[in-house]
Amino acid sequence: MKKQKKVQKRVLAIHDISCVGKCSLTVALPIISAAGIEVSVIPTAVLSTHTGGFTGYTFRDLTDDILPIVSHWESLNLQFDAIYTGYLGSFRQLDIMSEVFQRLGADGAMKLVDPVMGDNGVRYPAFSDTFPAGMRKLCGKADTIVPNITEAAMLLDEPYQEGPYTQDYVEHLLKGLGEIGPKQIVLTGVYFDDRQLG
Repeated sequence: MKKQKKVQKRVLAIHDISCVGKCSLTVALPIISAAGIEVSVIPTAVLSTHTGGFTGYTFRDLTDDILPIVSHWESLNLQFDAIYTGYLGSFRQLDIMSEVFQRLGADGAMKLVDPVMGDNGVRYPAFSDTFPAGMRKLCGKADTIVPNITEAAMLLDEPYQEGPYTQDYVEHLLKGLGEIGPKQIVLTGVYFDDRQLG
């Protein structure tokens, strides 16, 4: 009996490159690769540092490069088993992601959106107060979303509540996020007492 060749899964990670900070493609790429998955990347921006907690950072918008990359990959018949979006630096990028899902996703490709917008009750300064509505629309096209508590409140246009949280509040957030449209929700930053964070 002939041994079948194992096909390696391929993920497209669409995220910024933060030159300093434990986030962005600099973290996602090695973790996904270590899981034995082939990772391709489309950087959305290059920042000197991430936007949470730093000031005076530089920001190079790469929006105009995204669709030419997609077109080139399409000409090579590249398709991905999963497409993961992280930091998106503009409304245009939110709109472009829908096109990327359609053009580069293999049949049944998983679409995962990390709606990066803020943390600890504060919206990152790079985003306007209307950005969450655009992110909500993108989350409606995802299979899975992974917001933190701050981002969940923004997506639902509700005020942020500080923890520890109650089960009722967390279930309220999950129900509201589910109504946006994703099949799965992973809510991060949840804790029910000050000694545990999940």
